[in-house]
Amino acid sequence: MSRLIYKICPAALWREAESRGAFAGAPVDLADGFIHFSTAPQLRETAAKHFARQDDLVLIAVDEDRLGSALKYEVSRGGDLFPHLYAPLPVSAVRWVEPLPLGADGRHVFPELEA
Repeated sequence: MSRLIYKICPAALWREAESRGAFAGAPVDLADGFIHFSTAPQLRETAAKHFARQDDLVLIAVDEDRLGSALKYEVSRGGDLFPHLYAPLPVSAVRWVEPLPLGADGRHVFPELEA
């Protein structure tokens, strides 16, 4: 079984991507030249750092084996290796998409994650 990587995305942007069949990236991805992903252990910190108190988000689980050589693990925050995709994300590589609601404490409530 292949490993999952995760993308947090505004729900409206993801709906557009689904209609086109591919996700070109959020504004930060387009500015950086690659689509940012996180592994399961990195995800909660990513949400807190970049999406604090943002509502109407989705969590996208992606099968990294379906991304080919355009996926690179590169050093980022705290020296960790983060997955970066140097191509549009094909919707066909997505395993599932779930809402990422805010809890009463203002933090995101995550579904069960696969590493």
